[in-house]
Amino acid sequence: MSTQNYDVKDLTLAAKGKLRIEWAAKSMPVLKLIEERFKKTKPLKGLTLAACLHVTAETANLMKTLKAGGANVSLCASNPLSTQDDVAASLVKDFGIPTYAIKGENTTSYYKHLNDVLDTHPHITMDDGADLVSLLHKERQSQLKEILGSSEETTTGVIRLRAMANDKALKIPVFAVNESNTKHMFDNRYGTGQSTIDGILRATNMLLAGKTFVVCGYGWCGRGLASRARGLGSHVVVTEVDPIKALEAVMDGFQVMPIKTAAKIGDFFVTVTGDKNVITYAHMLTMKDGAVLANSGHFNVEIELDELEKRAKSKREVRGNVVEFTLKNGKHVCVLAEGRLVNLAAAEGHPAEVMDMSFANQALAAEFFVKHKGKLEAKVYTIVPTMDQEIARLKLRAMGVKIDVLTKEQKKYLSSWEEGT
Repeated sequence: MSTQNYDVKDLTLAAKGKLRIEWAAKSMPVLKLIEERFKKTKPLKGLTLAACLHVTAETANLMKTLKAGGANVSLCASNPLSTQDDVAASLVKDFGIPTYAIKGENTTSYYKHLNDVLDTHPHITMDDGADLVSLLHKERQSQLKEILGSSEETTTGVIRLRAMANDKALKIPVFAVNESNTKHMFDNRYGTGQSTIDGILRATNMLLAGKTFVVCGYGWCGRGLASRARGLGSHVVVTEVDPIKALEAVMDGFQVMPIKTAAKIGDFFVTVTGDKNVITYAHMLTMKDGAVLANSGHFNVEIELDELEKRAKSKREVRGNVVEFTLKNGKHVCVLAEGRLVNLAAAEGHPAEVMDMSFANQALAAEFFVKHKGKLEAKVYTIVPTMDQEIARLKLRAMGVKIDVLTKEQKKYLSSWEEGT
């Protein structure tokens, strides 16, 4: 490939990246089955696809699947700190997939890379945070007519897209992959739960047992994180704004209280809300000396870092991915991974087993746009139950798990209103 077709850190890292991609593939049997079908049927033949996703080994296997389906694929990062540089190198060198991603890239490079993939004039886009869709609507509107559709991976992106749809600003059909049960119930809960703890432990090497662990937000990600923290012996506190989710957290056995109260007792704080300024500088001033703050939401806005940067007396990097700030009252708080996705910035992101289902959804979403070309409105679509169930069936089959099948009598009973007491 010419140097114009990629921007990665170092192509000599490719051999290591290829091994990582192959290792992840062993735990992604559903995506493998889709790849094998795509090789035969070529449902994406002749289409150009631009993806803005975390550049990891799991994502590499999705890119391979899409290319096997006939698509011309290019990839950029959806977060400046989530790129695995060896994987990016392997995608370019071993698989011929144009990739624009360097771990630690600055804002200028990040947006240049977004534009690099959109310069390919894609028919389908894939997002993790809605950056490509946002850029298309703000600065590259002439390309909107070329787009068959876009698929969105994460909660934050779906929130942005629904806001666009409500404002009548959305001009293309979007498939909300995050709304499928085989995505949010597994990726968000089991993936985020485990990988967030992994990132915190790699960054700090601190003991969680006996500590007070504050989880801000009790959606699927918060549920998984709270469960895993409790499993490691932490006293878990949940903060919420939704009364139903707060009630669920109470019934699940967690303490629930406002962040203003939790700030005074927590040892670890993790935000997973998708909103901004969940933990403010005012909250930090009331925290214990040495409190650890991390974020597992998509954007680095959940912790009020700008105020912390402005008002802190000093800061220093005490470990990789750990910056200690000295506050005006003499206390210290430690922020992990610049307040970005700690599970990807300080660790390796979700296990391949759960990304298998998430990326199966992404691959099928691309096929969905082809099958429904010209028939879709400019709105946010959710996965049809039969597609969700098929992904679950394939996953169970790969795991060697069998389930019951309804008999004719049972099906008739469930569809009838005449039988009863």
